[in-house]
Amino acid sequence: MNAVTQRMMQWWVGLGPRYLPFADAATPEVPLSRLLRLALFQVSVGMALVLVVGTLNRVMIVELGVSATIVAVMISLPVLFAPFRALIGFRSDTHRSALGWRRVPFIWQGTLVQFGGLAIMPFALLVLSGGGNASSAPAWVGPLAAGLAFLLVGAGLHTTQTAGLALATDLVPPESHPKVVGLMYVMLLTGMVASGLLFGVLLQDFSPARLVQVIQGAAVATLALNMVALWKQEARRPGRPQAHPSQADFRAAWAQFARQPDATRHLVVLALGTLAFSMQDVLLEPYGGEILGMSVSGTTLLTAALAAGTLVGFVWASRLLSSGGHPFKLAHYGALGGIPAFALVIAAAPSQSALVFGCGAFCVGLAAGLFGHATLTASMALAPTEQRGLALGTWGAVQATAAGVGVAIGGITRDGVGALADAGAISGSTYGAATGYLAVYALEMALLAAAVLVVAPLARSGLRTHQA
Repeated sequence: MNAVTQRMMQWWVGLGPRYLPFADAATPEVPLSRLLRLALFQVSVGMALVLVVGTLNRVMIVELGVSATIVAVMISLPVLFAPFRALIGFRSDTHRSALGWRRVPFIWQGTLVQFGGLAIMPFALLVLSGGGNASSAPAWVGPLAAGLAFLLVGAGLHTTQTAGLALATDLVPPESHPKVVGLMYVMLLTGMVASGLLFGVLLQDFSPARLVQVIQGAAVATLALNMVALWKQEARRPGRPQAHPSQADFRAAWAQFARQPDATRHLVVLALGTLAFSMQDVLLEPYGGEILGMSVSGTTLLTAALAAGTLVGFVWASRLLSSGGHPFKLAHYGALGGIPAFALVIAAAPSQSALVFGCGAFCVGLAAGLFGHATLTASMALAPTEQRGLALGTWGAVQATAAGVGVAIGGITRDGVGALADAGAISGSTYGAATGYLAVYALEMALLAAAVLVVAPLARSGLRTHQA
């Protein structure tokens, strides 16, 4: 049995470098098994994202009967912590623990906060919905408890992801940064897909007790996955000197980071592109169902097409960047490619073609993958080694904040324009219920055009890093 097991393990390890995206990020000092184990923190983050944004969205509205407005507010709460990712990354750059760690304390603290939020969440949701004996509680207890739970989960996952990505880039040489970042995000997508399927199966026969079991099971899984991920990843250096006072000042460090060539323009490009690609996140499946008459399984395939396109975009970007590609040129191509992709999505309405819509969704994901990977790689290249956590945190702060704002703008624009069209206030509108959706897609194309214009000088001038 041991011999058979050993041969199977050898086959599996040999299969990884051939077929697993970004497996060539491994080095003799940091083998693939170690990188995959570290990437488990991304699986726990993906699980929390699916639970908060996807599964609980439906459960709260349908099974628990919570107001859609309250649900929208709860889901948006984790985004409130996103701007603090820059500070978290900076603190992980300069922190010196008694045990000699920099990144591990922040990943562990984020894990505990995320665990705490998931642990209290099911009971908070039951109080919010008025289930059980919650009717005797004051009306403000439910929203307060649920809001606290969602805020804790958001704070935990943002902290864990920021410090975890910084640790991953610490472990590999600079030339492998694009590959290791791509590997981390492949694991994030894997965690999201797997946990989404698992939650769907476990909550098929819904009951309050089952909700408690599933969410608290996710809390325990978060703790277990991140403990395994952290084991012997960061070297202990108890004699590591304390940061210089000027280096420990966030405002001074931020000023130094902002003085890097192209830093401000890069963040503007990131914000514009992320806004553009994020507005359609909550509209993809409703558009397919309401406008094209697609079934639930059909719209689910649309989400899969979008995720598949994103994965292909990450793989493609990693290959190009690893062979010396220019990050800002790839960001330019990603933003530019998103414009015809959204044009395909728009064309699906008059043609009533699910195939055209599916192709458009895949191309949107492909362009978003190129753009996201390129801007993240540019962030790491622009910052000096001692500010890598600050750079990753800043990218995450801008990206997550813009994504949250984009989702809100997309929903508000769709409802607002749709209401105006229904009231006859928009003359010449021939698309009926599709008018609100098409307005959002047109706005996304305009934002991508703006991103193309802003990033064009960077794509022409070349990447001016801190070493230039």
